[in-house]
Amino acid sequence: VPQVQTRAEELSELYRELSQHPGLSTACLGPDLTTQYGGKYCSLYTEWSQRDLARAENIKFCRQYLIFHDGASIVYSGPAGTCSEIKGELLSRESPSGTLKAVLRKVPGKEKEKEKQFLEVWDQNRKVKSIDLTALDKHGSVYDDDQFGCLAWSHSETHLLYVAEKKRPKAESFFQSKAPELGTSDEDAGHPKKEDAPIKGEQFVYHEDWGETLSTRSVPVLCVLDIEGNSISVLEGIPEHLSPGQAFWSPEDMGVVFVGWWHEPFRLGLRHCTNRRSALFYVDLTGGRCELLSEDTRAVWSPRLSPDGCRIVYLENNVLGPHQQCSRLRMYDWYTKHTSTVLEAVPRQAWGAFPGIYCGALPGMCWAADSRRILLDTAQRSLQDVFVVDTATGTTTSLTDDAPQGSWSVLTIDRDLLVAKFSTPSCPPILKVAVLPAAGHEAQTQWICLQDAPPVPGISWGIRTLQPPPEQEHPQYRGLDFDAILMRPSEGPTAQKPPLVVMPHGGPHSVFTAGWMLYPAALCRVGFAVLLVNYRGSLGFGQDSVASLPGNVGTQDVRDVQLCVEWVLQEEALDASRVALVGGSHGGFLSCHLIGQFPDTYRACVVRNPVVNIASMVATTDIPDWCLTETGLPYKPDALPDPAQWTEMLHKSPMRYVDQVRAPVLLMLGEDDRRVPPKQGLEYYRALKARGVPTRLLWYPGNNHALAGVEAEADGFMNMALWLLKHLQ
Repeated sequence: VPQVQTRAEELSELYRELSQHPGLSTACLGPDLTTQYGGKYCSLYTEWSQRDLARAENIKFCRQYLIFHDGASIVYSGPAGTCSEIKGELLSRESPSGTLKAVLRKVPGKEKEKEKQFLEVWDQNRKVKSIDLTALDKHGSVYDDDQFGCLAWSHSETHLLYVAEKKRPKAESFFQSKAPELGTSDEDAGHPKKEDAPIKGEQFVYHEDWGETLSTRSVPVLCVLDIEGNSISVLEGIPEHLSPGQAFWSPEDMGVVFVGWWHEPFRLGLRHCTNRRSALFYVDLTGGRCELLSEDTRAVWSPRLSPDGCRIVYLENNVLGPHQQCSRLRMYDWYTKHTSTVLEAVPRQAWGAFPGIYCGALPGMCWAADSRRILLDTAQRSLQDVFVVDTATGTTTSLTDDAPQGSWSVLTIDRDLLVAKFSTPSCPPILKVAVLPAAGHEAQTQWICLQDAPPVPGISWGIRTLQPPPEQEHPQYRGLDFDAILMRPSEGPTAQKPPLVVMPHGGPHSVFTAGWMLYPAALCRVGFAVLLVNYRGSLGFGQDSVASLPGNVGTQDVRDVQLCVEWVLQEEALDASRVALVGGSHGGFLSCHLIGQFPDTYRACVVRNPVVNIASMVATTDIPDWCLTETGLPYKPDALPDPAQWTEMLHKSPMRYVDQVRAPVLLMLGEDDRRVPPKQGLEYYRALKARGVPTRLLWYPGNNHALAGVEAEADGFMNMALWLLKHLQ
């Protein structure tokens, strides 16, 4: 026992150290100022997030920098002052001129009052407005998520646009007793004439929501604050069958452009699902007329208006099918009303060519000053790179080809000053800045490091590429290969021949890019080699790879991971007698498959919110379409349960192989998971217990699918590491 305690103390110390590396979330450039000597400079405001283990919460802090530039290059850059924690800010946005800032803030209620929301306006050195949105009672809570939420200044800087939950009429019991109101005649007594008189019988009506992480989002409305008049109006004219979000002001402030998601016949989960029917709309502020700007049979998101107000770029996918795909980049011309395709989906990745767009969103500010080029980051196999796209010609240029390999993300671009973050599996996020060169010279981009992060010692990493054998080729998509990122300890007692932890990603249509990841880095420091597998179906390899997996889950993806494991055990100095699996969601699905299909390879397994039985998941998840699509079946909202389809789902599930499982299994489940409800993990737990397989279950209240609560994440790491150490001794 003392030995285990000592080990636990060492692990907690290691986790404490590595979890302190902050993540970089947003960046905003202030207006250009001129020194008395004619030099130009501007401020850069950045927001970071960090785990505070003592408080068991994620905290946000800000830091400012100064950038001196001559329009062509950065002359000097450096920090201005130290960090300070940000409290209660849900959203914030600088005005177009940079002289004002809007902040949506949550404030705890006094005594028994509920939490309140305030909308504030700040000028250069004071708060000039503080509006109690809760007291005005025009709508429910303001949305601060990145799915619907927005906080947008009008070009005139007189109005603010945001999204909130539609106000619900008050409801009361049929048997509510009331005192007669004074000064009313007998027949009027107890019948308030106000619009918000409570409605009887509505107390327990079910309100649909938008699923995982969006369970408090049901009916969004667009709201406008008139800053001068302190008045709020809820926009009229948006069709009843649409849920609006991601809104901004049209050129000239005559109306609002927004993305509208169809919610009939019922809502499906929206988080990480860029395949939900949606379109781009314009609503006129004066007449309330609503106009369709894009095709209405696709899925669209991330609309961004060019600085000259002439063009809107946005991302587009097909409706249904895989939740994440290779997307198209579309452009709408505000004045000619013409829509063009700037970039099509890419069937196959090829080095030296554009890999395709695989991103959850375009950067909030993505346009170059010429209103012709845009910047985006995207997965390129197991790397993430930054590209500039000429919207007139569709030509693309990488800005990170000659820069260090890893994971690059664009934070913002303003007046051609470009801010990005960069990390690798052994280096936490670094803040980088550059000036975007003139068109045609973008490959000469010079990145400057503004905030360094010391590399974490003791970790080496590399990318390996694998080709499936001919018998495992997809008949329709031959010649597809895939990658894995191998991390290994470069120092310590196990460095010569470490045990191996295999981690397949979730999704299945997502990807491990070679960036900073806390769990793999920490496991590597404990002494494990970590294999992150981007099996066929992952993003970043072309649309053919994505399309190859639906209908083949449980076979193609499982074989890819097993092939990869057998190959690295043969090629690398690793301990083949000590191999374990760690996976979440679809990675948990694969881990449970692998310990059942290849029981001789694996000695231990840790799974987080795993899919174990697609047939029992379909009726409880917020994404029933996923269950059918990945099984290779068509999804229709009105389809009834079909025994043949259920058989097919069960046939492709890990539950089918549970009789062969011998490896001890640690399960971690989020009580509030709407995506893969915890009943899935419980089903597996009971099946393992009934077969005498050593198993342990951790149940995390207040956590959803990601298990990303600071306490759950920290406890999860400790239990995972101790489980692996115990069973791989």
